[in-house]
Order: sequence, then C-alpha cells, then structure tokens
Amino acid sequence: MAGLTAAALATVGFLAYQASASAQAGLGKPRASSSPAASAAKGPRDGTGPGALPAGSGTGVRVVYSLDHDRVWLVGEGDTVKRTFRVTAGSVDPAPGVYMVTSRSKAITGTDGAAIEHVVRFSNVEGVTIGFSAAVDGSPPQPNPSVKTGGIRESRADGAAMWDFATIGRTVAVIP
Repeated sequence: MAGLTAAALATVGFLAYQASASAQAGLGKPRASSSPAASAAKGPRDGTGPGALPAGSGTGVRVVYSLDHDRVWLVGEGDTVKRTFRVTAGSVDPAPGVYMVTSRSKAITGTDGAAIEHVVRFSNVEGVTIGFSAAVDGSPPQPNPSVKTGGIRESRADGAAMWDFATIGRTVAVIP
C-alpha cells in the first residue's frame, strides 16, 4: 500500500514539474488584490473578442481560467480553442499559476446545497477546494457570506464539455 502511494505521489510530482516547466514566465506570480470596483469592470482584453485565447496563458493542451474575466477556454493541440464560456466564481479564488486536475466527481452536493455534477477539482486554498462544476437544475450559485466556496459554476452543457476534456492530470492555467 505504501509503495502504491509513493508511486502515485511521484507521478503527480513529475507531472506537476512538467506542467510548471512548460508554463510561460510570470504565469505563477501572485496577483495583486483588486478592489470590487476594479473587478466589476471586466471588459475585452486588448481589443480581442471573448473567444480569443489570452496571451500568456501557457502552451499545450490545457484549461485556461481567467479570474478577471470569469471565462474558461478549453485549449487543444496547437493552441486551438475547442470551447470557451463564461463562469461564475465562488468566494475563494486560486492564485494565478499552473495546476493539474487532481480529482473528479460525477455528482455531489455543492457547498451552497445545490445538487452539482461534472465536478473537476484542481486546487485547494486554505482548506477550500477549488474546482469547476454545474448545477443539475442550471441555477447560479447561492451566495452565503458565512461559507467560503471554491466552486466555479458553469452551465450544464459547459460542465459536460469540461468533464470530457479535463481528465485527471490535465493542466489548468489560472490567469489574472
């Protein structure tokens, strides 16, 4: 049992090293905190449309998640955008950087009490699990100021696409 655990940890460490080695410089630097007014003004980036893959989002097959724009890109070979969509973030954000999908659940109950599906987890911030999910009834997250949430809510169709794309070990690049 200990040998299997050690082998699994070594594999995850190796994959994390590969992901970080292929990330562009500066991708993992912490972002400065922003005021609510600054994050509310989420306009187009550098004159590009919302479907355009942001510069500095890494290379290779990956999920790109923009904190400032509440948008996700599923990126295939040759930086081809396979799908892009808006999301609704929870109350806790991951720091910009390169992560890997660490676990998935087909269906569970979210921290907001909603039945959710296609849960794809990639980070943990101070005990709060960060991941993508879709509400079974299609509802947006129900904010509760007393509960810290790391769920990044997407539509059911986008959640199904994320589920098919973001398997264990898939790179997730979080950008400002």
